[in-house]
Amino acid sequence: MSEAKQELISSLQSQLEALQNRVKELEADNAKLLSKLSLCRCEKIEDKVHDGVEDGTTLVEENRKTESGGCKTGKKKVKEKMSGTLNHHFKRYVALKVMYFGQRFYGFASDGNMEPTVESEIFKALEKTRLLVADKKESHYSRCGRTDKGVSSVGQVIAIYLRSNIKECNTNNASMGETVQEEQIEDEIDYVRVLNRVLPKDIRVIGWSPAPTDFSARFSCISREYKYFFWRENLNLSAMESAGKKFVGEHDFRNFCKMDAANVHNYKRHVTSFEISPCYISFEGNQLCAIKIRGSAFLWHQVRCMVAVLFMIGQGLESIDVIESLLDTNGIPRKPQYNMAPEIPLVLQSCDFDGLKFTCSLDAGHDLRLHLRNECQVYQLQAAIFHEALLNCLPLANGLEIGSSLIHLH
Repeated sequence: MSEAKQELISSLQSQLEALQNRVKELEADNAKLLSKLSLCRCEKIEDKVHDGVEDGTTLVEENRKTESGGCKTGKKKVKEKMSGTLNHHFKRYVALKVMYFGQRFYGFASDGNMEPTVESEIFKALEKTRLLVADKKESHYSRCGRTDKGVSSVGQVIAIYLRSNIKECNTNNASMGETVQEEQIEDEIDYVRVLNRVLPKDIRVIGWSPAPTDFSARFSCISREYKYFFWRENLNLSAMESAGKKFVGEHDFRNFCKMDAANVHNYKRHVTSFEISPCYISFEGNQLCAIKIRGSAFLWHQVRCMVAVLFMIGQGLESIDVIESLLDTNGIPRKPQYNMAPEIPLVLQSCDFDGLKFTCSLDAGHDLRLHLRNECQVYQLQAAIFHEALLNCLPLANGLEIGSSLIHLH
């Protein structure tokens, strides 16, 4: 290779290195600008948008009028007005506590192609009420639990940046949510009431809390509690509770979960408490009971697998010692074949965090309680109709009566 070519290559390499360094500098500057921009608050708030957020339905109705020809606004302008995000408005990082009845949903998360999910319905409501300030990723969205198809919750928690009425937040503080005073909370958008006006009847926001900007609904959670409902029948509750106490502590639960080898390599989890208690509901002398399990985190289908083995113990099909055997992964390195407990009776009861104080306005709380009471009455009416059908069944050929032992949740 000639000396001239070597000099040319050396020169090009030097230019390339200089360009690469410049790109890195520009990327760093861009990151700083984006960080400042994310904390920026626009002081111009459109009255039209504000009315839509307070009402929760105004903007949707206006959009329908536009689509039906009731308004002559151009399509481009409509698209801008109906966008689900308002990235030029004041925002704050909040945690929302959510309850949902999971029977009709394909789980909480919207990662797959199955619809509806609880998460997809929540984001539809956020778009309708124009509370979003960015897309899911840029809003720093996080969720505490990924409940599966059919599983319900009365204490799920998500975190996300939402539009705010507060203009005096300390945006230079790394924990902005912690600096908001009580009066600032009172002047804030009533997130609970606004969202509940447009959410489907089997999903409700039950509270909200300011959150620090480094908060994660998943990783900041210090404990989760699940509750599993079941009919007592002829189950040996004493044996089940004695067996369940063996779960308490840190153990390798690979024999009590659905394996996810691609994403999970550590199957040790810490269960902090276990309890079986009767509920206030009974049916024809059959008592409804609940298993409560609390821990720092849980594996995929862990609770349903634990409950399934406990039911086998309660039925006398397995001994109490089977729990210790399955927790000993040296003795039983592979999960035995057994069916999980059904998903419908499982409830994510609570997700606990340090520093969060959930709040709900008086009006929103009144509407929420009224809605939940009405839903309880609807399901009780349905149960009454099924009970009437049970009473009117034709007698069996052998003259035996149908007992409550045929009524199962497990």
